[in-house]
Amino acid sequence: MKGLVICVCQGTCPSFSKINVFELGNKFRREKKVDFVAIHPQLCASDGDNFWKVLLSSGDRISKLIVAGCAPEMQLKMFKWVFKEMGFDESKFKPVEIRNMTTEEAVQAIEKALQD
Repeated sequence: MKGLVICVCQGTCPSFSKINVFELGNKFRREKKVDFVAIHPQLCASDGDNFWKVLLSSGDRISKLIVAGCAPEMQLKMFKWVFKEMGFDESKFKPVEIRNMTTEEAVQAIEKALQD
């Protein structure tokens, strides 16, 4: 099962202002390029930790998990502990930076991650 999680820094960060997150998620969902899409306002917050724990409780069923949000290095730094705690195979995680992109540019970045 492939998933796409979109994180938008509370929706107030100017670096996400050119992206329509609903259009972005719906494109991949409608085209059946992923099995699920989730939009979270701030994965690095404590409720983001809860989100990860719930999502990854069935992590063995996830073959690829793309997270579109901030810098890949930051994503790995912020989420590595929960991946380890939940026994999620980190090699299935594909972080994609979409800051300062348009919706179409974000689509292209996610498409590339899906092919990797």
